[in-house]
Amino acid sequence: MSHQVRVAIDVGGTFTDVVKLVPETGELRFEKVPTTPSEPTAGVLAAFDKAEADPSTVETFNHGSTLGLNSLLTRSGARIAIIGTRGFRDVYLLGRTDRTVMYDFAYQKPEPLLERYDTFEVTERSMFDGSVVAPLDEDDARAVAREIAKRGYDAVAVAFLHAYANPEHELQMRTILEEEAPGVEVTLSNELSREYREYERTSTAVLDAYIKPIMRSYLRALEDELAERGFEGRFLMSRSGGGAMTASAAREQPVNLILSGPAGGVVGAGGFSRLIDRPNLITIDMGGTSLDASLVLDSAPVLYHGAEFEGLPINTPSLYIHTIGAGGGSLGYLDEAGALQVGPKSAGAVPGPAAYGRGGTQPTFTDAALAIGYLGVDTPLGGELTLARDKSISALEPIAETLGLSVTQLARGMVQISNTKIVGAVRAITIELGHDPKDFALLSFGGGGGLVAVDVARELGVPEVIVPPGQGAFSALGMLMADVQHDYSRTTIQALDELDAAAADALYADMEAEAAEALELEGFGAERRAFNRVVAVRYSGQEHSVTVDYPADGADPRTAIRGEFDRLHLRQYGHTMDDPIEITTLRLHAVGIVDKPDLPRVAARPAGESYPTTTRVVTLPDESEAEYSLVAREELLAGDVIEGPAVVTEHTATTVLHAGDRLEVGSYGELVISIQKGA
Repeated sequence: MSHQVRVAIDVGGTFTDVVKLVPETGELRFEKVPTTPSEPTAGVLAAFDKAEADPSTVETFNHGSTLGLNSLLTRSGARIAIIGTRGFRDVYLLGRTDRTVMYDFAYQKPEPLLERYDTFEVTERSMFDGSVVAPLDEDDARAVAREIAKRGYDAVAVAFLHAYANPEHELQMRTILEEEAPGVEVTLSNELSREYREYERTSTAVLDAYIKPIMRSYLRALEDELAERGFEGRFLMSRSGGGAMTASAAREQPVNLILSGPAGGVVGAGGFSRLIDRPNLITIDMGGTSLDASLVLDSAPVLYHGAEFEGLPINTPSLYIHTIGAGGGSLGYLDEAGALQVGPKSAGAVPGPAAYGRGGTQPTFTDAALAIGYLGVDTPLGGELTLARDKSISALEPIAETLGLSVTQLARGMVQISNTKIVGAVRAITIELGHDPKDFALLSFGGGGGLVAVDVARELGVPEVIVPPGQGAFSALGMLMADVQHDYSRTTIQALDELDAAAADALYADMEAEAAEALELEGFGAERRAFNRVVAVRYSGQEHSVTVDYPADGADPRTAIRGEFDRLHLRQYGHTMDDPIEITTLRLHAVGIVDKPDLPRVAARPAGESYPTTTRVVTLPDESEAEYSLVAREELLAGDVIEGPAVVTEHTATTVLHAGDRLEVGSYGELVISIQKGA
């Protein structure tokens, strides 16, 4: 049978989303299945079955998994060791001496992933320019390798001083470890980051080593399961930087997967913004456990270096995404002071909200939304799960009685608390960075995004909310738009005025040759490759930099870089200065171009026809009740208009709009909601 189906599966904390696309027919199918934390591959295979996607017919499988992230959250990763340069054994444990929280007297540094007992040092030394001061002492290195084998470590991170400039000693150390400790997984810092900042590079290597055995085991098991079902297509993993990487590359560098969960949705938002001609978007992705807020500027996601996991730096490219614990499964509870809180704790996939009838007894955002009528028992989630309103009420009653509120008052309060937290998350990526939310449209997706989007937009003054097709599984759809990406970098700190264009071109050419070899091995010929040269630029004395395109026209790059830096610094931070400018790092984004899905257009409704509608009762903030129009999204066609108040249900999500709001269906089936000011 010919390969003609594309499948994307996004494993979240509560649900696993799947999108099936048949390019020849335009069929686009969205489904959800429960996440299976105890047996990760089972949920993925169940998603294939739910979408009726036979693996033997699948041409490309894009996958996003939280397995590595969850092993970090629960501290259940591998037992690891670090090998560093003699005299620099404690680089990782010392970290930085700054305090990210200035006035918190209870502040503690993030817990490291290992103890000092697990750190080793080897005699060797290179300088910042790559020159060797002391060669690697092989006897010393072999003694350390034998000790690591004796202690039974699962993985080891090798991070030698200035290995970004000269990786030779790290490569020698890997060879010695393979000979003396053959069962141990090895991560070299230079293969993840060829940039300065010793602590950040070491932390990145440690995080990679910590999850490598788990991710390798999972990916091999999944590949074997799919192969047994006849899968012979391309297997791609979503990566933190917004692109994709082959499963074989992901096994070697799983650190690139840690923050990949929400990346698919932001990549999809960038592609979708071009289709609907909305170049500047605020995105909110509300799932079962968390909410992710991000920006799309000029139809491109914002990429940056400096991501962290619980205070531990990851020195690889990532999308700029602000995450908070506000999802459909976020628990409502009273804190020690007796105040109502919602999240960040979540009911997760097991047992889930009380409304799911799977044993949950604590109230969640989903239970609150059901109690006030945003959700209903008349439209099963995913077409299968009928919500139990009586169980939601029972879960809400104890807290309501304690606070002297009615159940609906409590539910309204929980929804308002979540909305306020989401508004704060959006402010953090807009107002606090010099952007005015009024200049953006709000793209809402995820299973819960449509429940809060209109209220959040109104609070921020955003004039328009857009809900894409398949909003509940839009992150999975976005994965189908992601090209395979490799990132390369070379540190070269110097004043912009002193930049040697010929030397920079030589460094870029070296990176492009390395990238071409990697993409060739992954099946991308010269016609399917693209190289994007960028440079990290900052004002002299600044800590952080702005990424600027490196001019490709052969002219003096200094003038072009200066002009683009001023423009982007003003765009991202709201100001520019007259201070001297310096570059820190040359970077190359190498892309293997995959075929992008053509989203099907929606037919227009014939004259004289209309969509079916019923009603649902919603409890308003003043405790009064109002009838909202109830419309099934599957019944809507391009050009249809809905005047609020209304609830629009669909297979994987629900959208709510209020009196004065106006919804119009776009040509791709997107819901475009104009927000009434001050409503």
